[in-house]
Amino acid sequence: MPILALVALVNAGALGYRITEGWDWGDCYWMVAITISTIGFGEVQPLSHAGRLVTVFTIIGGLVVVQITIQSMLGLAESGYFRRLRERRFLLWIRRMHNHVILCGYGRIGQEIAEQLTREGVPLLVIEMDADRREAAEERGLPVLMADATLDETLVDAGIHRCRSLVAALTSNAANLYVVLSARGIAPHCRLIARSDSEEAERKLRLAGANQVVSPYVAGGRTMAATALRPLAVSFMELLSGSDCEVEEFQLSSDPADLEGINGASLADLQLGRRSGAMVLAVRNPVERIPNPWREGDAGELIANPGGHVRLAPGQLLVVLGSKEQLRRFAELLGRAVVDMGSMTS
Repeated sequence: MPILALVALVNAGALGYRITEGWDWGDCYWMVAITISTIGFGEVQPLSHAGRLVTVFTIIGGLVVVQITIQSMLGLAESGYFRRLRERRFLLWIRRMHNHVILCGYGRIGQEIAEQLTREGVPLLVIEMDADRREAAEERGLPVLMADATLDETLVDAGIHRCRSLVAALTSNAANLYVVLSARGIAPHCRLIARSDSEEAERKLRLAGANQVVSPYVAGGRTMAATALRPLAVSFMELLSGSDCEVEEFQLSSDPADLEGINGASLADLQLGRRSGAMVLAVRNPVERIPNPWREGDAGELIANPGGHVRLAPGQLLVVLGSKEQLRRFAELLGRAVVDMGSMTS
């Protein structure tokens, strides 16, 4: 209302000069501006008695309205109105995010995760309660939701129904367990990755619904052991992570109707590698009670470096290596048979 009053005063003063002096609108508004602001450059042109009366009312109105406007703006700032307005705009921006990764916690592990995802160009949203960590994430140009990640409303605001995965990287095992429980209850089909510091925590996190549980100590120990035993293989994976090539998972639908044209067909028949340029590294069969006669290997078995005789069947998981363009063409060849294309949906 004070702003509207100020606008009304400016227009009324300009209209008054227009009527009394007959000036053009530019001179009218200029006269109002130097009068209300008390700059006092002088009259644009000599004023008549009616023009001076307009000037008096403009001065008086300006002193009252401008003071009220300034006080109101300061009051809004002190009450946190502008902060809430920024937060609301930020939440509206989050609602437009799709296929992003939600990272809960920006500690040392979270920072490394964010660095790797940012390097891959994956949309990322950080949830953090610590002000210093929030500032550190924002300095890296990352969007940060300042809230408690263990609360259901926080995960909903973060877009858990539209994200590709959620990573619980908080420093506490109990907090990560709460995040996984909340996320699994809200979004049953969301991919959840959690950090743990012990085998007991890992077991509980898996029971809570985590798809993958990673221990920094175990992962670090395995990497160091692999470096000691197979340094070339580890160096190759590091080079691969910094190149255009990616390893992507393609989950085939469990409905045979979605695999029309490829159900039971072998990799040699489909020529997926030749047509897309991507390479199928492995095929994992699902665990089923009723065996599928088209499937090569046992249920749940991971077939590494599959030959051309391996046949595709519902529920299989394909691990594929290739550039983003090659992986996109690979996904197009599979069509609606793929229910989870990972980054291909971005």
